[in-house]
Amino acid sequence: MAYFDFEKPIEELELQLENIKKTAEKNKLDLTASINEIEEKIAKTRADIYANLNGWQRVQISRHPERPYCLDYIEHVFTDFIELHGDRNVKDDKAMVGGLARINGKSVMVIGHQKGRNTKQRQFRNFGMANPEGYRKALRLMKLAEKFKLPIVTLIDTPGASPGLEAEERGQGEAIAKNLLEMSVLKVPVICIIIGEGASGGALGIGVGDKVIMLENTWYSVISPESCSSILWRSWEHKEKAADALKLTAKDMLSNGLIDGIIPEPHGGAHTNTQEMYQIFKSNLDSMLEELSKIPTDKLIETRIQKFSNMGAFTE
Repeated sequence: MAYFDFEKPIEELELQLENIKKTAEKNKLDLTASINEIEEKIAKTRADIYANLNGWQRVQISRHPERPYCLDYIEHVFTDFIELHGDRNVKDDKAMVGGLARINGKSVMVIGHQKGRNTKQRQFRNFGMANPEGYRKALRLMKLAEKFKLPIVTLIDTPGASPGLEAEERGQGEAIAKNLLEMSVLKVPVICIIIGEGASGGALGIGVGDKVIMLENTWYSVISPESCSSILWRSWEHKEKAADALKLTAKDMLSNGLIDGIIPEPHGGAHTNTQEMYQIFKSNLDSMLEELSKIPTDKLIETRIQKFSNMGAFTE
């Protein structure tokens, strides 16, 4: 497993644990007491470290290469997934996936950003950065869900929308703006969950919903800490300061009224115990779907619009 700089004490203890286990096995010794003691130290150290994470550390965790991605949640939380392709205009954007699925017997439309785990996959998925075709595909699937009265679940994990010249030429801004408009008045429940990175308009393009939820170690902001640092200080060296100033963590977003809730992660992050993460995720999502299914359509849309209209502050 890859470790961050702030996880160095955990790495050292786990290496020590591994060595003791090898020694016990090789020499046929009973070192159970020592093993239990180190395991307790690891648990306590991890709990202490993760109870006091700053913004930049949570950004790092959200980018962990072993963290579950969109298709991982689809595989382990949902059943009977049927992927739907293409925007019916240009092409099928591999950075945005979506299709029909079930969760505990309930039919839903699930849509999300998909990253890659190795160089080839990252190129294929464009690093999770969708083009206009991705957002238009997402909207097509949302309208299809609306037609058949299916709840919509979006899984957000992107460093931003694709920034290339061709994406802009094909209407990147218009595609995202149209999604914001259309999602605000969809006649079915919409749940948006940030499972990793939630950057800029790339995240907002599938981020307007009745429930906007963040996993514990994720971030949601108009700009990444590195980009903010490069604009303000003309260097990436101040990214930690930028992360704190941006107030991009789940706790910050909840306290500012910009999201509706936080899904806890296993100690050490979602990547340390993926099976537990899937169970926590499924339980929370099922509860939200049950809650929203009881709200009349007119009230659903009215509340959704009012929620986003109340965000921020302005003077006339």
